[in-house]
Amino acid sequence: MTRKHRRTWPWHILTGLILVMIGWGLWYSTSLISYEWRWNRVPQYFAYQAEEGQRAADYGTVTAIADAGDRARVTLTAEGGAEQVLEVARDSLQVSQGDDVSEGDLVGVTRHWTAGPLLWGLWTTLWISLASGAVGLVIGLFTGLCRLSSNSTLRDLSTVYVELVRGTPLLVQIFIFYFFIGTVLDLSREFAGVAALALFTGAYVGEIVRAGVQSVARGQNEAARSLGLTAGQSMRHVILPQAFKRVLPPLAGQFISLVKDTSLVSVIAITELTKSGREAITTSFSTFEIWFCVAALYLVINLPLSQIASRLERRLGKSD
Repeated sequence: MTRKHRRTWPWHILTGLILVMIGWGLWYSTSLISYEWRWNRVPQYFAYQAEEGQRAADYGTVTAIADAGDRARVTLTAEGGAEQVLEVARDSLQVSQGDDVSEGDLVGVTRHWTAGPLLWGLWTTLWISLASGAVGLVIGLFTGLCRLSSNSTLRDLSTVYVELVRGTPLLVQIFIFYFFIGTVLDLSREFAGVAALALFTGAYVGEIVRAGVQSVARGQNEAARSLGLTAGQSMRHVILPQAFKRVLPPLAGQFISLVKDTSLVSVIAITELTKSGREAITTSFSTFEIWFCVAALYLVINLPLSQIASRLERRLGKSD
């Protein structure tokens, strides 16, 4: 008997209509407070043309100005005969041929594209997430195995660590790590922020690893030991690979949460994405536009991470 194919396009249309209604609701809400959208102010916070002033190095005279496209090549001849050649934007030229210049006088400016505060904040969020995630994964793996250890000291210490970290807010942990431990050990704010996030992530990863290992049937370990594998070899080659497939979804969720938790390191003056957004708002007065861009940038990080985890989960699931 052939399986009847269900039509899904009506549901996709319904989904689209719901999203349109949500978008309309946001627009209508802002219209009630007479908010004026100024999206034209946003691009400069991603990238902008920075200006660098070009100045005379000595007292002298402008002996030549040559055309170089949208630039002007200015030749300055010092009193001692030395020449200085500067290329500046033609529309910024401040001197004419034959003018006398003094040391430090502005001749013009050069312009070049540079990353804005939102892109720098995105970069800071990325490297903090990667560094703390990698360290947290190692800490979590070690903690999870210690929680399953037959050694009472390792088991008790790992339990205290997990309960202490999970029972206190991350914001408080960042404050303690930076203002107390960081002051005693003379740590930079970046190191303190990464360390606090790594320890916080490690506690949750440890519980994920513990649950994943315990979900593997006990007979798997017994079968591996009967084949002559040691306890360590059995864990590394038999138990952990099976546990990894089972804990991949919660691990992905934990690392996605970590990316968002990096916003809390702004309290110790690390200019990550959220802090960059707040600073951009103070100069642009475009509150909603900037926050929508910040949210979109977090999605740019997290959506690919979710897709990679889903594909890896499906690929590993084929081996079952």
